[in-house]
Amino acid sequence: MVDRLTPEARSRLMAAVKGKNTTPELKVRKLAHSLGFRFRLHRRDLPGMPDLVFPTRRKVVFVHGCFWHRHPGCRKASTPGTHSDFWEAKFSRNVERDARNERLLRDAGWDVLVIWECETRDAAAVTERLTAFLGPPAGGKRIGSD
Repeated sequence: MVDRLTPEARSRLMAAVKGKNTTPELKVRKLAHSLGFRFRLHRRDLPGMPDLVFPTRRKVVFVHGCFWHRHPGCRKASTPGTHSDFWEAKFSRNVERDARNERLLRDAGWDVLVIWECETRDAAAVTERLTAFLGPPAGGKRIGSD
């Protein structure tokens, strides 16, 4: 399989891939906020700079892209046909880094939840996972009451 883009065009395309404020992350943030949860974003003082941080609960949520973070069994976690050695090494480093960051967070007393990009299509399932992970929202807001 030959790349249709020049190396320069491919580099520009890959450089444009966002690490923060992605569509899946925004979906999770919107759901968490609508449930009454308040959070901080991308705290640099925590390993891996989690996407959502709930400081008083000592809980963090990562919203991982299936391709970059290698969601096991997901069709979006495909490997490009060209430069496969490069991609395998890159993906391996990503997975190792994610595991290390999760371990460091847990060792520091934080609970960690990973929500995969493909899971964000089902808002009800994400809502269920968030409420199971975070518990009741502060301020006594009941889920589903508006």
